[in-house]
Amino acid sequence: MLVKSMTVRFRINYLRGMAIVLLTIAMPLSFLFSCFSEKKEMVEVVFNPQTSYTTKKTNIKSFVSDSGITRYKIITATLLMFDKSSEPYWYFPDGAYLEKFDTLFNIEASVKADTAYYYQRRKLWELKGDVDISNLEGVRFQTEHFFWNEQNVDLPFYTDSFVLVTKPDVIQMGHGFKANKDLSYYEFNNASGEYDVEMRQRTVESDSIPLPNSELDVQNDYQDTDDADMKDK
Repeated sequence: MLVKSMTVRFRINYLRGMAIVLLTIAMPLSFLFSCFSEKKEMVEVVFNPQTSYTTKKTNIKSFVSDSGITRYKIITATLLMFDKSSEPYWYFPDGAYLEKFDTLFNIEASVKADTAYYYQRRKLWELKGDVDISNLEGVRFQTEHFFWNEQNVDLPFYTDSFVLVTKPDVIQMGHGFKANKDLSYYEFNNASGEYDVEMRQRTVESDSIPLPNSELDVQNDYQDTDDADMKDK
């Protein structure tokens, strides 16, 4: 009986000791895991509607309609839409090509630009960079900054920048410009020159001076002449 009693006591003490050891190990581990669970890093993503686009489209060739009438065609490599901006707009960072149609689906004008913006509420196009526009008659308009206001019925095209106009027989230039919807009528705010293409070509050939490589060379020649006149004065 004495042996049995000692054996039972030994087992009870042994089990108590194991329980204490296990409890001693478990408590630090529990604390360690609780610490790890509490140190969560929260990454907050801030959405700025003025600088963050809501939609991105690539390789676009699309027709745009208004009131059931197809107004123009757009071709562009990249289109970013900022629909949540205070003034919603489309951005064409890689340039854009547009064809404007009349009510009979005839092309009234074609427009190319290095960069373009379209402000949806105002229905306003802003074209930047190398802006090149041609009308149905083949008249070419070149500038660095141009606007097209679809809500202006009379004179939707305008700019305050320098514009070079090339016709088959005449080259015109000036600062400040506005034109009607098919660019058949236009006017300068400050016309700065006009050249008869045929007469200029004859004069250049008789003087054995090479023709300018482009219309922009004509612009530069004219500006250089102005600068020389200003220095003389």
